[in-house]
Amino acid sequence: MNGAEVLDVGRDAIWLTLQLSAPVLIVGLIVGVGIGLFQALTQIQEATLVYAPKIVAIFVSLLIFLPLMGALMGNFMNHIVARIAAM
Repeated sequence: MNGAEVLDVGRDAIWLTLQLSAPVLIVGLIVGVGIGLFQALTQIQEATLVYAPKIVAIFVSLLIFLPLMGALMGNFMNHIVARIAAM
């Protein structure tokens, strides 16, 4: 395996990490901004108000996106195994 192939596998791994984490992070961001906007509009300054809805939303998004994440990981593993077998 030469340097270009190692960089290619590394780039694919980083891209996979972004694809796996993006849906959950985006859901957390949207819920956090929504709760923050709600707090600003109602002038409720409770610091712990953000945590419970965020935890529930992230848990639900993990349940929804788990099949997609599994498929992405499976495809990546098949790609890596095919590269190893081609050596």
